[in-house]
Amino acid sequence: MSPVTCLLFLEQSSDGSRNMSAEAFRVINSLYLGKHFPDDTVLSTLAYKPQPGDLIIVSYPKCGTTWMQHIVYNILMDAEEPEDPLDQVLRMPFLEMQGAEAAVYAPQPRVLKTHLPFHMIPYSPDAKYIYITRNPYDCCVSFYYHTRNNPPYQFSEGTFEEFFELFLHGRVDFRDYFDNVLSWYKHRRDPNVLFLTYEELKTDTAGLVHRVASFIDEERETRLKKNPELLGKILEKSSIEYMKHKISNSRQAPRREFSNSPQMKTLRPELLKGLNNLMAFTKKPMTGNFVRRGQVGDWRNHFSPEQIQRMKQKIAEANAKSDFMNLWRDVDIP
Repeated sequence: MSPVTCLLFLEQSSDGSRNMSAEAFRVINSLYLGKHFPDDTVLSTLAYKPQPGDLIIVSYPKCGTTWMQHIVYNILMDAEEPEDPLDQVLRMPFLEMQGAEAAVYAPQPRVLKTHLPFHMIPYSPDAKYIYITRNPYDCCVSFYYHTRNNPPYQFSEGTFEEFFELFLHGRVDFRDYFDNVLSWYKHRRDPNVLFLTYEELKTDTAGLVHRVASFIDEERETRLKKNPELLGKILEKSSIEYMKHKISNSRQAPRREFSNSPQMKTLRPELLKGLNNLMAFTKKPMTGNFVRRGQVGDWRNHFSPEQIQRMKQKIAEANAKSDFMNLWRDVDIP
């Protein structure tokens, strides 16, 4: 590791791993989170009581959350472009960033997003949960770029080698990847949980869109079957290219986007607070794209043979408790 990067961005922890700067992170109710997630919104999320009919998209970071959000949004809105640039942000609040109040007052139909493990999730048998996961190698690579490219993490000079150590020791947002995935894998057959992988979504996007629509509402699935043109529009507006363009534009000028919203002057204070949190996060523009490559197998361009062996050891430890790695038995990973 470069000594400059270690001095500026990393500190030694008691277990020998390395943490990112304490100025950027803290622990709140056992969650290891960047300080750009405000305490009050995180605590309100943990205390949130789901309302009947709530649909909640869940994942560990960088496992396909944004892609699933776009799919679900376009299913719900018949792939129509919203007139209000704020519509998707208000209708699909990121709970840890925008708070439970944003969920309570979001316009209908609404969808909530969170990265919480199952034991911390606001749970109700009357809510529905879509959990999407991704193989740990590609997740680690994608999470590295996300952390490096977003200024609040203070990791712009960090290397993949340094981030790999943090990832293995759970010193990243939302702690340990394996704990998160395993906690949801145990509930993959629950009637109110739809458990998917990023890789199967890449392999058969159209088929997975039908599964998601059916899980949300059988009537929506019926409409998709009768309207191939609608399916085509959903696939187009949830494509990697479309998401890159849309998210890049909105992140470059979030304040302008928000100020152009006809709802801004009439927003409830609870919704406005969450939007201010988002604007604070994007105050300093990220480098690179939020949606980067959307590729399966990019791990080959980053992992050294030693890192592959260490990841395999970590996987073996986690897999001793579960057969969850069977999710990727047909995927080319070590």
